[in-house]
Amino acid sequence: MPALSVVIPTHGRPEILKKCLAHLREQTVRSALEILVVSDEHDPKTREVVAQAQSSDGTPVIRLVEVEKCQQGVARNHGVQKATSPLVLFIGDDIFLDPEACQKHLEAHSQAKNPRFPIAVLGSTSWDPAVGITPVMRWLDHSGWQFGYRFIERHAHEFLPQKLQARFTYTSHVSLPTHIAKNHPFSREMTLYGWEDIEWGMRLRQSGVRLFYEPDAKGLHHHHLSLEESLKRMEILGESITHAHAISPQMDRLPQGWKLLAYRVMALLPTMGGRHRKTFLRGLHRKA
Repeated sequence: MPALSVVIPTHGRPEILKKCLAHLREQTVRSALEILVVSDEHDPKTREVVAQAQSSDGTPVIRLVEVEKCQQGVARNHGVQKATSPLVLFIGDDIFLDPEACQKHLEAHSQAKNPRFPIAVLGSTSWDPAVGITPVMRWLDHSGWQFGYRFIERHAHEFLPQKLQARFTYTSHVSLPTHIAKNHPFSREMTLYGWEDIEWGMRLRQSGVRLFYEPDAKGLHHHHLSLEESLKRMEILGESITHAHAISPQMDRLPQGWKLLAYRVMALLPTMGGRHRKTFLRGLHRKA
């Protein structure tokens, strides 16, 4: 039985997926891995990439799971149902793991294991320099609107405070016991882009799962973002937050009251933050 099932949702990106799988074949614990590629379309090129990625010695085992069109969260659910390992690792098809990343996840689960509560392990993710890091990508890192790792640096190699952990349950690079993932699947109601990570993370926290941060489990995010693309993404997040809040009213990411007023004031500023808040509010008002 493999020790770790890596679940990768994908949609029509065979060339990026090919590179993602190449990095997984270089893992130090490759013989302990099972890789489940979940494609929500019947794409011959994706099938070809998965077939070609299988090494001659059969390790790691790579399987393709084809499902009907769905959101990434639901695709992950399908992958979990096929997993045969005691642990499952979620990554994106554009996450390129360092050779020791999977080993670090396994070690963290072993070393941080606690009889009082189940744990999930968060790996670290940074932009892949190969794509060309733009000013807005740097701003997204600094502001926390993409990944907020700089805000949890002081919690490296330890459990995050429970009040913070839902915000950092990044499904682009997080592992947990398979039975926990099966008992707490991603919501099918989260049909719009964004926020499913936080909603899922909140339910994990409520069930008693603690989040351990292992920065030595490293991955690169192979995704280029221009300012225009980032602003469009922010507008979509504004549209979808109301939907997410309706599903999970305890979610605190919907700006209301003084926070909404602060957004409106900051949106007037000709800064990177001001421009992004302006488009977020545009999406929020459109949905409303």
